[in-house]
Amino acid sequence: MLSVRSRQRQVKLDQKLLRTIVIWLLAEQLGLKKYELSLQFVGTDEITALNEEYLRHKGSTDVITFDYGSSRQQSMVIGDVIICIDEAIAQAPRFQSTWQIELVRYVVHGVLHLLGFDDRTSAKRERMKRREDNLVRRISQRFTLSRIGAKRLASRKSRRI
Repeated sequence: MLSVRSRQRQVKLDQKLLRTIVIWLLAEQLGLKKYELSLQFVGTDEITALNEEYLRHKGSTDVITFDYGSSRQQSMVIGDVIICIDEAIAQAPRFQSTWQIELVRYVVHGVLHLLGFDDRTSAKRERMKRREDNLVRRISQRFTLSRIGAKRLASRKSRRI
């Protein structure tokens, strides 16, 4: 089971394409046979509240993963991956990337955490980063990531004179 839900208004997401990408990632690239995964795309306010409540970290972050019993040995993941759209948009220029690629990177990062990858030490972080880069590259070669979505235009109130 895979659930994709957007609870933000910054961008219009192609949730069907995101589902296709994630299913391909899970089955074809990671060999997962079973998964109960929820992807939730949120804004800064929501991820900040979650980050402070559950991780006791101040401020916003890019991705938070809640693992409910994933097992690399049993080839399954069970969890929630919460992704901040605003962080993807803000971080993309820093990495000379697009927000859509950053978004996919956050999905991959969250899934790798569910598979037991850890980024708490520099050695583990480097191992996870190599795997993440490889998977993002494969996804980028297979899918047109710019189709994931577009930023919504800020609404302007018309002035009458």
